[in-house]
Amino acid sequence: MVSEFETIEVIDTKKENNLPIHITKKLPNHPEAPMMACVDTDKRAACAANHSATHLLDEALREVLGEHVEQKGSLVTPDSLRFDFSHFQKVTDEEIRKVEHLVNAKIRANIPLKEYRNIPIEEAKELGAIALFGEKYGDKVRVIQFGSSIEFCGGTHIAATGNIGMVKIISESSVAAGVRRIEAYTGARVEEMLDTIQDTLSDLKALFNNAPDLGIAIRKYIEENAGLKKQVDDFMKEKESALKERLLKNIQEINGVKVVKFCAPLPAEVVKNIAFQLRGEITENLFFVAGTIDNGKPMLTVMISDNLVASGLKAGNLVKEAAKLIQAVAADNLTLQLPEGKMQME
Repeated sequence: MVSEFETIEVIDTKKENNLPIHITKKLPNHPEAPMMACVDTDKRAACAANHSATHLLDEALREVLGEHVEQKGSLVTPDSLRFDFSHFQKVTDEEIRKVEHLVNAKIRANIPLKEYRNIPIEEAKELGAIALFGEKYGDKVRVIQFGSSIEFCGGTHIAATGNIGMVKIISESSVAAGVRRIEAYTGARVEEMLDTIQDTLSDLKALFNNAPDLGIAIRKYIEENAGLKKQVDDFMKEKESALKERLLKNIQEINGVKVVKFCAPLPAEVVKNIAFQLRGEITENLFFVAGTIDNGKPMLTVMISDNLVASGLKAGNLVKEAAKLIQAVAADNLTLQLPEGKMQME
């Protein structure tokens, strides 16, 4: 709303007692001054396109999913549309594509708007107009028709379906028991989304040396990566086995306790596997400690056998004491790995 003194943004409108109410972020400094309503034509056109698209979407969903589909809510903004409807299961990708094709076919047909203002509600029903379940209507209503899509509606709409441009569904989800939600873009937002997709594909093709068939190229790299990963896993298993055998040969026995210790730059999972393998072969009086580096982080791994735990030793306490001896900088980054199992680990 604009006056000679100021411009006031209207953020919403309501209707109370048949009177329109304008909701603003602030009150006018000069409420007595004549005000003129000015509409942001770009936003209004975008809202109208999204609103008309929901009508086409509603009809297409009933055609694809069944007549049980009923509107349970909607939200229309200049940027997108949201449509809630009754349905008992997830809408499949194939069904979504069918819905999109039906809606876009009607958009390309450029069906003109047919509007019925203030007609008796019985006459509207005779036209086959669909009412929103639970909504209260007066004796006279407004009906919006785009071909076979006929609905009670009081909102803003485009003059013909071609003004929508195109519809693209971007998500489908559940919002309540038996209620699904579809979100979609129209017009320029669809173009922006397609541009983003095209840019992403171009970047991916560049990563794969502009392969003519991106799908084949990606599958090839995935298979090669899987093969290399298996080779690495096999190598690490061999390294685990060799290291375990070397540790068994170099066990130190101190006061009857079999001490196994080593330092090496090894992944945490490898150290954990070795600890459990040793536990399987040395069931009593085992004290295992390993100082390792994994992804640049120092790690201390401690495992002690059940009988030593029963005698009062606690891995957690031992680690705390060891940590005190580590330099302060290293201690700040220290990660303590304590393998899970029957051993006492903290």
